[in-house]
Amino acid sequence: MLRIHVGHCYFLRLDPKQWERGKPYPPLATIQVAALLRQMGHAVSLFDAMLADGVGDFEDSLRTTRPDLVVLYEDNFNFLTKMCLGRMREAACQMIAAARAGGARVIVAGSDASDHPDAFLAAGAHAVLVGEGIAALAELVGRLQRDPAIGDDWAAGLGGVATLAGGQLRLTRLGALPPDPRLVGHPAWDLVDIERYRALWHERHGYFSLNMAASRGCPFRCHWCAKPIWGNHYNQRRAEDVAAEMSYLKRTFQPDHIWLADDIFGFRVDWVTAFAAHLHAADGPVPFTIQTRADLISERMAAALGEAGCAEAWIGAESGSQRVLDAMNKGTHVAVLVTARARLGEHGIRVSFFIQLGYLGEQLADLLATRELIAQAAPDDIGVSVSYPLPGTKFYEQVKAQLGAKTHWQDSGDLAMMFRGAYDSDFYRRVRDLLHEQVAIQQAQPAAPDQRHAALDAQWTALIASEGAHRNRNATSPPPAPARHVALPLY
Repeated sequence: MLRIHVGHCYFLRLDPKQWERGKPYPPLATIQVAALLRQMGHAVSLFDAMLADGVGDFEDSLRTTRPDLVVLYEDNFNFLTKMCLGRMREAACQMIAAARAGGARVIVAGSDASDHPDAFLAAGAHAVLVGEGIAALAELVGRLQRDPAIGDDWAAGLGGVATLAGGQLRLTRLGALPPDPRLVGHPAWDLVDIERYRALWHERHGYFSLNMAASRGCPFRCHWCAKPIWGNHYNQRRAEDVAAEMSYLKRTFQPDHIWLADDIFGFRVDWVTAFAAHLHAADGPVPFTIQTRADLISERMAAALGEAGCAEAWIGAESGSQRVLDAMNKGTHVAVLVTARARLGEHGIRVSFFIQLGYLGEQLADLLATRELIAQAAPDDIGVSVSYPLPGTKFYEQVKAQLGAKTHWQDSGDLAMMFRGAYDSDFYRRVRDLLHEQVAIQQAQPAAPDQRHAALDAQWTALIASEGAHRNRNATSPPPAPARHVALPLY
C-alpha cells in the first residue's frame, strides 16, 4: 500500500476574476482519480487547491501526509484548465518542486501538461501523463508498489507517458483515446471540505451549488476547441446512474443547485427523458445548469430538460455572424440560436450565451451581427472571451507562427489577443463591456430608463467611429472559405 497525495493546481485566489465571481466547485476529475486509487488499495489524501490560500498550504499538507507519491491530476471538467493559465502552471511547478524536496515521486496530468510536458518535467516531475492517462497511472502506481526503491527511470517504456532521459524529452504519443471505463462517477466526496465550499457560496450568493458530470468528451469538431484529453471521443453514463448520483448529493450535502460540467449535456432527447424519469422515481431533481448546443434543442429536448429540472442552459453561441460560425466549423445556424433560446425559455429555463470575439477573419460587420443576435435572442446572461489559440487545434496551427513569449493568459480575466486579429485587445474589451451592458439593459426592461439606452447607443457609435485606430494593419489573413454549412439534425 502506498501513501498517495492527490491534488491539482487551480487556486481560485490566483484568478482575480473568478475569485470575485465566487463560484468555486470541487475538482471532479481529481477526486474521481482519488476514488480509483483508493479502490486499488492505497491510502489516499487530497490537496484541494480551489479554496487554498496558496502553494504554502500544499507544502503544509506534504508535511502532514508524508506521501510516497504525489499525483497532480487536473480537473478536466473545469473549462479553465483547458485555457492553461500561466499562474496555475507556475503554481504546479512550485508544487512539483516541493513534493520532490519532500522525497515523493511526482506524476502530473492535465491539459497543459499534455500539450507541454517538458515544462512540468523541467520542474521535477518524474512523469507526465498525456491525455486522460488512467491506464498509465495504474501501471506506474503498480510498479512503485512492487518496488518502492525503483530508480528514477521507473516511468520509462510506457506509451503516452512523457519522461526525461539525459535531459531529453522521451515520449511516445498514443493519440486521443476513449474515456477509460475505470474512471466513472461517484468521486471521493468524503475527501472534500464541503462545508468550506458551502460557506463561500452562501456568503457570496445566498445558496449552495455542487457539481457532477454525466459524460466525458465532445464529438463535435470546432476548429478552436482544444481536446488534449479525450479528442473527439464522447462517453455518456447511464441515465439511471447519473440520476442516482444526483440523488446521493441531494441526500448527503443538500445542495440548492448542481452544475453539470459536461461539455455537451444530454446529447439525445431519449437519454434526457430517461434521466428525468429516474430522478422523479427517486427523491426528485435538484435545479441544475448545463452546457449544450443550440442545434440539440428540439422542442422535445427543451421539454425533457424542463421536466428533469434544468434551471439554466449555457449555449456556445460564439457569434451572430454565420460567416464566422462557418469559419469556426461550429456547425450551427444563427437562426437556430434564436429558436433554441425561445424553446428553452418557454419551459422556464434561463438561457445564457458564450460569445467569442476576434476569430480569424472577423470584421466589424461580424461584431455588429453578434450585437444584433443578443438584441434579438435576449439571453439572460452572456460570457465573453476572445479567441484563444490552444495547441492541437486547427486555429492554433493557423496562428502559431505569430505567438511570441506570451502563449498563455495569466488568469481568466486577461482577455489578451495573442495573435494578429483584426483589432487590438483594448477594442475587444470595449466590445465585451458594451455587450454586457446591452444584456443588463435588456434584462431590466421595462425598468431601464431611456437615458441608459441612449448612453449605450452613444458608446457604440463612438466605438465604431474609433475602430480604425484599433485595427491591425497586418492582421492575419483568414483561411479559405469552408464548404457550405450543413445543419445537423435536431434529436
